[in-house]
Amino acid sequence: MDAETVLARLAALRAQDAPTHGGRLLSYVYDSGRDDLDDLAAAAIRAMQPVNGLDPTAFRSVAVLERELLDFAREVFHAGPDVAGTATSGGTESCLLAVKTARDSWRQRGGTGRPRLVAPTTVHAAFRKAAALLDLELDLVPVDPATGRVAAGTLAARFAPDVALAVVSAPSYPFAALDPVAEVAAAAQTAGVDLHVDACIGGFALAFWPDEGAPPQPWDFAVPGVTSLSADLHKYGYAPKGISVLLQRGLDRQRRQWFATSSWPGYPVVNATLLGSKSAGPLAAAWAIAAVLGADGFDELTAAMARSTARIVEAARAIDGIAVVGSPTGPMVALAADEGDPARRVDPHLWADAMRAQGFVVQGQPASAQPDGSRLPATAHLTITPVTERVLDEFLAAMAAAADSVRGMPHLDGSVLAAGLLGGADPSALAALDADTAFGLLGAAGLLEPTALHAMAPVLALVEALPPPVVERLLVELLASALDR
Repeated sequence: MDAETVLARLAALRAQDAPTHGGRLLSYVYDSGRDDLDDLAAAAIRAMQPVNGLDPTAFRSVAVLERELLDFAREVFHAGPDVAGTATSGGTESCLLAVKTARDSWRQRGGTGRPRLVAPTTVHAAFRKAAALLDLELDLVPVDPATGRVAAGTLAARFAPDVALAVVSAPSYPFAALDPVAEVAAAAQTAGVDLHVDACIGGFALAFWPDEGAPPQPWDFAVPGVTSLSADLHKYGYAPKGISVLLQRGLDRQRRQWFATSSWPGYPVVNATLLGSKSAGPLAAAWAIAAVLGADGFDELTAAMARSTARIVEAARAIDGIAVVGSPTGPMVALAADEGDPARRVDPHLWADAMRAQGFVVQGQPASAQPDGSRLPATAHLTITPVTERVLDEFLAAMAAAADSVRGMPHLDGSVLAAGLLGGADPSALAALDADTAFGLLGAAGLLEPTALHAMAPVLALVEALPPPVVERLLVELLASALDR
C-alpha cells in the first residue's frame, strides 16, 4: 500500500473508536478541550520520536525533561528533598514499582516468607496485578458500601510484621472516595509499615481543586508516614498516554526500585522502570504541557471540572430513582440505583446503555461481593474532564431522558444468562477452559458479534452472576481472540 492508502485505512479504523474528544466519552480519556495542548503534545512527541529513553547518558535530553517534570510533581505533591522520583509508562507500572520497592524494603528490614499487601477492596486492579506478579498475599479490607470509603481503624487492624505495604486511594476509581490517608499513615508509622497513596487518577486534579469541595484533609507527602505516591500525567496532566510519576520518600529506599546488571557480556543495564527501551515522546509531551500550563493553567482547567462535577452531582440527586454513591472527591461520580420504590428505581447499567443512545458513553461497574459478605452496588461511573463543561447542558438533559426511559425496569438477572451460557456445567470447572471451548461459549452467548458490546447491561449481569475466575477466563478469551482468530 502507498502512504495515502495506509493513512486512509488508519482513518477508517479510527472512525470505529469511541470519541476521544468533545466530552462524549466519560472514561479512559482526559480531554482538556484545548487544541493548542494537543498540537503542543504532537510537536513534542515528534521532536523526541527517534530518542530511546533507555539511556540518558546517550540522550541527555531525557534526563533533563524527566528531572524537570519530577520537580514539578514534587512541588505539586508537597515533597521534600528526601523524595526521589521516576517517570513511568503509566499508573500500572508506577503501582508495580511501588509494590516492588516496598517488598524489597521489607525484606531488607528482615522480613521473611511471603509478605502481605493490605488495601481496601476499592484499590485499583493494578495492585491485584502487582500482588500476583510479585508474589504478595493480597489482603483486601471491606469498605462502607454506602460511601465506598474504608475505615482507618479497620485497615490499621490488619497491620502486622508480615505487611510489606498498605495502600490507600486519593481518590478511588470506583466511587471517587478519598480514603483516610492521614489516619492510616499515622497507624502505619507506628507499626513500621510502608504506605502508598494511589493518586494515579485524581492526583493532578485534587492538587489544584478549588477550595470549595477540596479534600477535607491532606493526602500527599504533606502527611508524615506516606512513603510513596503515584500520579498519572496522561490523566489530569492532559498528556498523551502513557506517562505517570512515582515518588518515593527516602533516597536509599527509592534505589531499591532500580534494576542493574553488569554481569552479562553486553553493555551494563541500569533501569529505574520495568521497561528497557522506551519512547521519550510521552515524557516530552507531559513536560511541555506542564510547562505551558503552569499552576495557573491547571487551576483554570480544574475549576471547569469542579463546576461540572458539582452540577452533575446536583442533577443526579434530583433525578427520581438515582443515588450518588458517597461524597465524590475530585472529578468523578458513581451513580447507583435508589433502593426505595422499585417502580421508581433507575438501574445504573440500563441507564448507562440508554445514555449511549443519547450520544454519551458511560462506563458500567458490576456489583461485587466483599470479604465480609457485604456487597458493593452496581454503578455507572462518570469521569469528568475540562471539556465536559462545553456539553454540560446537553449531558444533563441526556441524564434525565435516559433515566425516564429505564425507570422501573429491573436489574438484569445474570443467573439466567449464566445458566444458558454454561449449559449445566459446573462453573468451578470452567476457570481452566481451553481456548477453543472458551471461544465457543462466547460465540454461543452472542458476545462475538460486532455489536455485542453496544449494550453492556447483559454483559455486566453475566459478570455479576459468574464466579470471578470464570469471568476472568472468558474476558481474556474475548480480548485475545480479537487478535488471533
